[in-house]
Amino acid sequence: MPVNHERRDDVRAVFRGPERELALSILNRVADKWAVLTVSHLARKPQRFTDLLENVPGISRRMLTVTLRQLERDGLVAREIRVGVPGHVDYVVTQLGRSLFEPLIAVALWVFDHKDEIAQNRAHYDAAGGVTSSVADHAVTSARMSP
Repeated sequence: MPVNHERRDDVRAVFRGPERELALSILNRVADKWAVLTVSHLARKPQRFTDLLENVPGISRRMLTVTLRQLERDGLVAREIRVGVPGHVDYVVTQLGRSLFEPLIAVALWVFDHKDEIAQNRAHYDAAGGVTSSVADHAVTSARMSP
């Protein structure tokens, strides 16, 4: 997904202006691990709560409940009540939720493309005792300069 540099001012304005809190809460929602996984699973087909609970790896019943309520509140997911014996509720992605697919796919591809490099960086950082080389270099330089 190419970056539209012409909209940078719009991004700056929304994260610095009077709608900052709203913008940050939306960013928090769409970048949330459970929200991303839930929307991704619903992208395939409408699903019942119990199906999502089985298909979203690692999510608890409570976290799925909270996540679905938040996604529904934001209009990204809707509940469809199915009449029948027995009746049930399906969760579906709304049109607004579908508009997230392209950016989420772009992020997932970025993760795929950079996962090895990030794993190496983490290993290097952990092996250095949690200190990056630039911080470590600065500490050594500062130690040499102190009396």
